[in-house]
Amino acid sequence: MKNKCLIIMAAACLLLAACNKNKTAADDSAIVNYNEVKTPLFNADSAYHFVKVQCDFGPRVPQSKAAENCAQWLISYLKSKADTVYVQEFTSELWNGEKVKGKNIIASFNIEATDRVLFASHWDSRLWADHDPNPDNHKKPISGANDGASGVGVLLEVARLMKDCNTRQGLDIVLFDLEDQGTPAWEEEKNEEQNDWCLGSQFWAQNLHIPYYRAKYGILLDMVGYKELRFTKEMQSMGYASSIMNNVWNIARDLGYGDIFTDGGYNSVMDDHIWVNHYANIPTIDIVQNSVGTSFFPHWHTTQDDISCIDKHSLEVVGKVILVSFFAAE
Repeated sequence: MKNKCLIIMAAACLLLAACNKNKTAADDSAIVNYNEVKTPLFNADSAYHFVKVQCDFGPRVPQSKAAENCAQWLISYLKSKADTVYVQEFTSELWNGEKVKGKNIIASFNIEATDRVLFASHWDSRLWADHDPNPDNHKKPISGANDGASGVGVLLEVARLMKDCNTRQGLDIVLFDLEDQGTPAWEEEKNEEQNDWCLGSQFWAQNLHIPYYRAKYGILLDMVGYKELRFTKEMQSMGYASSIMNNVWNIARDLGYGDIFTDGGYNSVMDDHIWVNHYANIPTIDIVQNSVGTSFFPHWHTTQDDISCIDKHSLEVVGKVILVSFFAAE
């Protein structure tokens, strides 16, 4: 996950917000009581298990054995649940010019449906603990339990539930690679455009796994397992897809999570949803941890972002909210 920042696209996003007319299954509806929407039962223990399995492979950094083993496990698991799994291999370039290979993993459910929804997260972990309080750790890789594995864990549990669901809509779960490899904090020369982050989503959004692929809306999960869960309405999401974000927050409020999905705090975040909106033109929001007075959460980009950061209830909260967003239109 990247720095909180205000990037060039923000002005355009705010203009889009003024005329945002995305009408999808996630749109506001005064007549819907989201507490009454029937969904499969999200299992927090199962989601936690999926987070731990990823972490047990070790840091999932570019071209490492841990990353390859984790990728094969993700692919195998999703093939056991989804109708179709696509593996999108690509080569990209890091901030320092080094070329690395990546894998985007896409699992599709109810592939015949033309009405589709996109859920996404990133599965890689950061190559450098460049915000660690101990400078000796700044060039060590991180486990990325919250920053990466938590969102994937939630989506793997969703995949488990979707296997036995007969739905009108289709669902696509996209796991992006090479999201978290942007310029380290210790590097003096910075990339002002920040396009050295989110390399997998940039590639996918410009090379869709199916030609002319469309989804009504998308929800990106990033750092969703921390015990002190707090989400605010991220600025880019409000610019590109305000109706979707507002409705997801309404769902959370109806489910009793209004203290977690809070109003205000409109930070602009460089994350995978930017490129999904910008290149693929799919209105997509970012559900991302926003702790008070720190960068995302206290262990962001440190060696302490390990399984001890993960709270089962937090995973359950996020899982329930996105499931209701999907099944409310069924």
